[in-house]
Amino acid sequence: MDDLSHGFGVRIRTATAADVDAVLAFWKDAAKGTSVSDDRAGVARLIERDPDALLLAESDGGRSEPVLIGSVIAGFDGWRCHLYRLAVRPTHRRRGVASALLRAAEERFVALGGRRGDAMVLDDNAPAHRAWRAAGYAPQPRWSRWVKPLD
Repeated sequence: MDDLSHGFGVRIRTATAADVDAVLAFWKDAAKGTSVSDDRAGVARLIERDPDALLLAESDGGRSEPVLIGSVIAGFDGWRCHLYRLAVRPTHRRRGVASALLRAAEERFVALGGRRGDAMVLDDNAPAHRAWRAAGYAPQPRWSRWVKPLD
């Protein structure tokens, strides 16, 4: 999955341990909402456990160093394909970055034998709803997410 070029100045790659701080800073600016796992230990654990799950979109932006412009977590537990933390830097939205990230995530799922992707999307995030619908996803009204903190 490393280094997939998408023909419009965006490169999709998997995150490494060296990306943890940049990813956390990016989520503060680009992602809506927070997660209990939004800390160094949580992101490092994700990368260690499943090195191909956290996908990053980068653009050179005319600079010598690539700029992080998008992310998605494409987790597969052997049964279900879960998508989390789809985020695009506000200055790069509506340019196909989210679509490129979701294509890369879906390719990962298919290669692993996945059959259906599901996404965690905040109910009050209307721009995200439009993006997910455009990518072919739809809410399942008969299901609700139930959670219990484990700490």
